[in-house]
Formats: sequence, structure tokens, C-alpha cells
Amino acid sequence: MRTALIALSALEIFIFVAVLALYLIKIARSLRATTDALAKVTFGVRAIESQCRPIGPSVTTINAQLDQIAAELNELANLAEQAGQAGNGHP
Repeated sequence: MRTALIALSALEIFIFVAVLALYLIKIARSLRATTDALAKVTFGVRAIESQCRPIGPSVTTINAQLDQIAAELNELANLAEQAGQAGNGHP
């Protein structure tokens, strides 16, 4: 009887280790697939970064020009308002 219990315990341990190994193999496959997907994403992000790199200095230049245009338009609006008041007889 004792020999049978030892054999069953050994069989149970073997089955446990085998099932554990199978799940670890499945997890490893899943991690490999995730690694491949992340590598593709990283490649895409780097490509986007290299394509967008020239935009930074251009945006700074455009913002500076827009600030200048806004100041000029504000001055022009003030002149138009003064001309409108002068045309209506208001000082």
C-alpha cells in the first residue's frame, strides 16, 4: 500500500511539473508575440519621430510670425476704429 501511495505521489508531482511546464511554454510564446508587437510599435514611433523632427523649428517660426501679425492687426484695428470715429464726427 505504501509503495502505491509513493508511486501515486510521484505521478502527481510529474503531472504537476508537466502542466506547469506547458503553461510556462504558453506564457513564453505570448511574451514573444508581445515583444514582436512592441518592436513594431517602437519602429513606427521612431519613424514618426524622424518624420516630425523638422516641424519643431518651423512651428517656432510660424508662432513668431503670427505674434507679429496679431500685433499689426491690433494696431490696424485701432486705426480703423479711430478713422470710423473721425468719420462720424466723434473726436
